Amino acid sequence: MIGDCKDRSLAPAGRKRVEWADENMPVLRAIREEWQASRPLAGARIAACLHVTAETANLMRALKAGGAEVALCASNPLSTQDDVAAALNEVYGIATYAIRGEDEDTYYRHIRSVLDIEPQLTMDDGADLVTTLHRERASVLERVIGGTEETTTGVIRLKAMERDRYLRFPVVAVNDARTKHMFDNRYGTGQSTIDGILRATNSLIAGSTFVVIGYGWCGRGVASRARGMGADVIVVEVDPLRALEAVMDGFRVMPMERAAAEGHFFVTVTGNRDAIGPDHLRRMRDGAVIANAGHFDVEINIPALMAMAKERREVRPHVDEFVLEDGRRIRLLAQGRLVNLGAAEGHPPQVMDMSFANQALSAAWLLGRGSGLEARVYPVPDDIDREVARRKLASMGITLEELSPEQREYLASWQFGT
Repeated sequence: MIGDCKDRSLAPAGRKRVEWADENMPVLRAIREEWQASRPLAGARIAACLHVTAETANLMRALKAGGAEVALCASNPLSTQDDVAAALNEVYGIATYAIRGEDEDTYYRHIRSVLDIEPQLTMDDGADLVTTLHRERASVLERVIGGTEETTTGVIRLKAMERDRYLRFPVVAVNDARTKHMFDNRYGTGQSTIDGILRATNSLIAGSTFVVIGYGWCGRGVASRARGMGADVIVVEVDPLRALEAVMDGFRVMPMERAAAEGHFFVTVTGNRDAIGPDHLRRMRDGAVIANAGHFDVEINIPALMAMAKERREVRPHVDEFVLEDGRRIRLLAQGRLVNLGAAEGHPPQVMDMSFANQALSAAWLLGRGSGLEARVYPVPDDIDREVARRKLASMGITLEELSPEQREYLASWQFGT
């Protein structure tokens, strides 16, 4: 019996979910079908720490079809779909260690179980796998060819490791591929965050004041979708360029100190800690809803909220209500973890199709380069990024215009003038 999951009898339901997602992931499906013949990952051992969802299951299927031995664990305690974890173990024969709601000890035990295969490649979402590998399995590091990283928070951590000369192998920042962050982060996070809030609260967004803290690609997506549902959107930013962009996009921009008193809904997407702190909580109106769409549960200062509350109760699934000393109620969604996965199903498969195609092709690229790369963070090669875009367009029945020979000559020359 392989892996560790909540209930193996859920496997048939998980298989249906995986197959449904597969229908909406044509790029990754085509890669899997090609790899069944070409086997570019033959003999490779891949340790993956990702959100265990139906979309991730299809990435694992592609890696296995390419010839790899794969082991998977969860990158967040609340992001696992238990039926998918069961299906990966029972139907697809991919060792998966993930239980929705697992405690911290179980979470890291599962990471260690995945590392037991002594991987040549890593796939991470948040860099917990890579940091654990460096701290606890140093003897394995010299055999690791490289890794990939899925999310902004993980890339930030890896670049800090590179800066401190702690990183021991090359990692491709899949998050920074244009076919990832421009689509997954913007359209995926935008839609799935709103989906999580609606499922958890069943509240009307229209007519509300909706505060988005952070205006990176994820923040752009959340702000756009909230405005599309009729909210008055406020953006909180520390970066002047992003703040200026938010203003030009038509949003109000102000410090959190002011926004705290105005908002009905608050979403953090900063990748940093204490984006909502005790001073902000003291200013919020009765019934304010706070949620996090960043990778780690540090963006909202939950210990401060607990210390300020005289009572805490679960009022709906995924909604904890904190009653403060003055009687105001603050509603925290999904325990401050990723609301789109804690209270909903995460990104739609159509956008994860591109993200995971980048993951698969970057893994093959790393294996093809062998051990010739320096131990630093690399961008996704441009030809991979463009190949994913081309494949996605083709799957949508869209063809591109082509430059004529005269146009190519003009773009390559300097002789033509006014």
